[in-house]
Amino acid sequence: MNGRRVLVTGASGFIGHHLVHRLLDAGAVVAITTRIGNPMRNERLRSMWDRVQVFEADIRNRGALSAARGFNPEVVFHLAAYNHVGQSFTQVEECFDVNAKGTANVVDTFTEAQRIVYISTSEVYGDQPMVPFVETMAPQPISPYAITKFAGELYCRLKQRTANCPSLVVIRPFNAFGPYQSSKAIIPEIIINCLLGRPVVATAGRQTREFNYVENLVDGFIKAAAYPGEINEVINLGAAEEISIHDLILKIAQLTETSSKISIGALPYRPTEIWRMYCDSSRARELLGWRPAIDFEQGLRLTVQWFRTYLETCRDADGQLAT
Repeated sequence: MNGRRVLVTGASGFIGHHLVHRLLDAGAVVAITTRIGNPMRNERLRSMWDRVQVFEADIRNRGALSAARGFNPEVVFHLAAYNHVGQSFTQVEECFDVNAKGTANVVDTFTEAQRIVYISTSEVYGDQPMVPFVETMAPQPISPYAITKFAGELYCRLKQRTANCPSLVVIRPFNAFGPYQSSKAIIPEIIINCLLGRPVVATAGRQTREFNYVENLVDGFIKAAAYPGEINEVINLGAAEEISIHDLILKIAQLTETSSKISIGALPYRPTEIWRMYCDSSRARELLGWRPAIDFEQGLRLTVQWFRTYLETCRDADGQLAT
């Protein structure tokens, strides 16, 4: 990435800001699209703000992207998305606008880039009859979020086939975690509650997931962007380390040495629960030479320590958590 002109959409998000940081460290010339009216999200970029070119653009507005087109990016990482699975059921219109229409706008605007990396999601697989999930499985999305992210994939595939866009690459990362993640995600939610001594209330936790430390995923994104040839197939990105939510909660409770009351089994399962989710990432390993550098245990320890420091800095003079 050294010296290359790189545009990142969704740069103020959890994964996006880690990607921007890595690109800058690698010597890339970085531009970002973001919504200036969202100062809390942009706080993640505060230390990098003077090192990037900023375009205020909502990807739902194709015209708003025209200024960023003048940046002439060689590489585009498209991460901007409406990404809350549960809330997507009540915010269907916004979800379709951002994830489907917005992706079409980005792809069409930057067709001339040497590489466009579309960050899809493991959620497109839905509830499959077997694990691990492989790229050849037929997607069965079971949420508006998953449906709209898959729509973005289909549009990328259409452009590859009909508009001579060999630059497009579709990545399906599996669940990410790490520093700066929103407390709406399961790992930071549990960590924060444990560190503050708040009750942890959960389902019985029989469902399993794999969780990937964010820096490992960023490694994969960059390797996909730097790959010299065409990539015509979707690529899974995940470490295939399966853990039940039950065991995840107990592991975080142990690492945080919490005094929280742990109520496992107090909540019902979601009607559309995916019971097992982890991937076969052979394609990423063989094609991109990608390997997760930080394993789950190490990543979880790093994340707990980051949130411990974060919470300490958020307390007021009386020791109360600042709101």
